[in-house]
Amino acid sequence: MNDKPIYGPDNPHPLSRLKTELVWEGKYDEYGNRRSVRLPNTPFPLQRIETIDEPHDREKANQLKMFNEDVFNKKAHRDDFRNMLIWGDNKLAMASLLEQFRGKIDLIYIDPPFDVGADFTMQVLLGDGKEILQKEQSVLEAVAYRDTWGKGTDSYLHMMYERLILMHELLNERGSIFVHCDTRMNSFLRGILNDIFGGSNFHNQITWLRSSSGKTTSANLPRDTDSILFYTKTNDYQLNPIFKPLSENTLKMYQFDDGDGRGKYRLYPMQKTGGPGPETTYDYIDDTGKTWKCPTKGWRMKYEKLKALEKDNRLKLGGDTLGEKAYWNERENEGRNANDLWEDIPNLQGSANEIIGYTTQKPEKLLERILTMSSVENNLIADFFCGSGTSMAVAEKMGLRWIGVDLGRYAIHTSRKRLIQVQRELNAEGNPYRSFDVYNLGRYERQWWQIDRLKGYDDEHRKIVLKFYKAMPLTNPPNEMLHGKKEGAFVHVDQIDGIFSYEELKEVAQAAQASGAKELHCLAWEFEMELAMKKQALEAELGIIIRLKYIPREIMEPNRTECQFFEAGYLEAKAIKSGKKVDVKLTRFNPALAEAPEAEIQALRERAIKSPFDFIDFWAVDFTHADGKPFEHHWQDFRTRKDRSLKTETEIGWEYKDKGSKRICVKVIDVFGVDTTTVIKVEV
Repeated sequence: MNDKPIYGPDNPHPLSRLKTELVWEGKYDEYGNRRSVRLPNTPFPLQRIETIDEPHDREKANQLKMFNEDVFNKKAHRDDFRNMLIWGDNKLAMASLLEQFRGKIDLIYIDPPFDVGADFTMQVLLGDGKEILQKEQSVLEAVAYRDTWGKGTDSYLHMMYERLILMHELLNERGSIFVHCDTRMNSFLRGILNDIFGGSNFHNQITWLRSSSGKTTSANLPRDTDSILFYTKTNDYQLNPIFKPLSENTLKMYQFDDGDGRGKYRLYPMQKTGGPGPETTYDYIDDTGKTWKCPTKGWRMKYEKLKALEKDNRLKLGGDTLGEKAYWNERENEGRNANDLWEDIPNLQGSANEIIGYTTQKPEKLLERILTMSSVENNLIADFFCGSGTSMAVAEKMGLRWIGVDLGRYAIHTSRKRLIQVQRELNAEGNPYRSFDVYNLGRYERQWWQIDRLKGYDDEHRKIVLKFYKAMPLTNPPNEMLHGKKEGAFVHVDQIDGIFSYEELKEVAQAAQASGAKELHCLAWEFEMELAMKKQALEAELGIIIRLKYIPREIMEPNRTECQFFEAGYLEAKAIKSGKKVDVKLTRFNPALAEAPEAEIQALRERAIKSPFDFIDFWAVDFTHADGKPFEHHWQDFRTRKDRSLKTETEIGWEYKDKGSKRICVKVIDVFGVDTTTVIKVEV
């Protein structure tokens, strides 16, 4: 007796019903159910930490009355929307955005890291820019763009799958998404996008010829192209004509000019190239009575249209045949219609004006073409891997609203600085611009990490921090406040929700001294303001060296294997009064320095002692600071790649409306993207 099932039309084999699908480890659970995107039960509130409206605030403060305030707002400042720059895990950030922006984003462009296993680095300029720090991970926190997924392609695909699902929810019904990738990830991402957006909503694989290096190896032809995958949410989508510049040969065709003010034109033949038709097969009689014999395949248009062209003096009547005049100013001055091969936009290289030294930076012309293609003024665009901020800078110049997200500290710093520069340029030209705010998820991101990955245990949190810090956990510590040891120094790891205060530092330092320590390292997510300055008295009193180091948020990333800890810097500034006006001057700065090989860190420390202001890349002042209020940029100065000068004193002459004690917050961001803040008081 045969117990095997008989498969056929009435009993199809299970394999016969499978659909084409991309599957990776993690897409389905142990029971064969597709995993949903794991998110907090309620979205975390975004924490607004900075408000930036630099030109507007500066002109208000200086009371420039070339035109009244109402005219200024209408002419140069849009108040309909505040753009958003968000620092944090883009999955959690998108979950937080859903409540307000579900189905409201018009266009998404993403350039996710796709070089699995690569080790991206960036150059860091010190001071006047004559000295460049080596492009090494030990010196610069470029690790935000290292593609460290523990399971390789599977982990990468699951990361992208979860995020693309959220992007699909954020897009409106006429929205478009453009995903930038290379040949290695192209096919995988196409499979995921087909899964989420539907194969029928795939429109183009745009090939961007980013370089023509001609470089090859014994195994490959030159890899000079990237792919940009173009999908839409539905089949009712926004698509505008885009153009490529005309070639030199085409430009030479515009050689005729009748002198009637219409300018130069070229001639298009009137003969039909396809098969003849009854309505286009005729002899044409012009207004002079001359008869033009029908071409073999007929004319390109009906008799009436041809006559209309002649009436408008758009027919060339000389020679053996007719020609249509195509004027440069009316037809092709924008260029030729673009196809899916974009070979006319070179990658950034050499001394291009827009280069800011960010490894993955894309040219603005590339983003301008994408945004022109699928958006109109005031549309909302988003970039959830925003990097150096190219998409937002272009959006701002085009009058679009934008949201940018990145998990890298250096990326947020680079974008912030670049977007302030765009504000300034637009304002100087009398063109409108929008304010923007900087957000993060604060302690909520850490709390989610603790619940989702650490199962809520604080001991597990300390164990992971010590592992990344390369410190040895203490199994029988001499004091419960001492958690590990590294190269002879005791290590304390603060709680996941805590702000490490002076009182805590004092207690830990006393415990370390009682245990015979000569050096103490305190690791915390946040430090009380000016703690790095206050610790010096404790060091002198207790006779130990104290290092305060930030726990980097990168340790929360899945499968991360290493990251850098930065020492907390400290900052001193003073208020300068001149009558009713107040300015601020930087007086002392000790930069945050990254973990580095001993020879390297020693050189950095010597430079930091000799010329500490060389490490300042950006600084800003909030003249009306209050606890619990976002930092408001009333004045700032920063170095650019071309202009390495930096003011150390504000020039705003801030005037307060009422007398009393005022608090001024000063924020410095160093070349590593780490910020150091201090608050000074002034009586007015």
